[in-house]
Amino acid sequence: MFGNRNNKNAPIDSLIGAGTLIEGNVNFRGGLRIDGSVEGRVTGIDGETTQLVLSEQGRVKGEIRARRVLINGEVNGPVFATESLELMPKARVQGDVHYQRIEVHLGAQVTGRLIHSDANGAAGEEPGKIVDLKANKHGI
Repeated sequence: MFGNRNNKNAPIDSLIGAGTLIEGNVNFRGGLRIDGSVEGRVTGIDGETTQLVLSEQGRVKGEIRARRVLINGEVNGPVFATESLELMPKARVQGDVHYQRIEVHLGAQVTGRLIHSDANGAAGEEPGKIVDLKANKHGI
């Protein structure tokens, strides 16, 4: 899901299906794919190789925290990706984005700050470089 890079992706262990609404926090291990909606925090359990995939029809209203995050849907809240973040063309994020490595595809939109953390610190705790990004409809 993050392309054919040299990292090992967590398999998708759980699915929140299209048409499903979860009101409350979601804690997960391994991989989670969201095709439905979550109103609450979505958190990969610390110490685990966690991967969150938010599909084009997926929605999260709340904070996201995971080691690897791929977004192609809508997020209203902060995103913390402690290893890597990929914003696909249909990604719409309203909130600050904390990352160690990031890939932004043409068309992705972020209304908030991009906050880089180095490999020594957890995302968002001691940010290095802060970049304001207000992408237009073309992603630039």
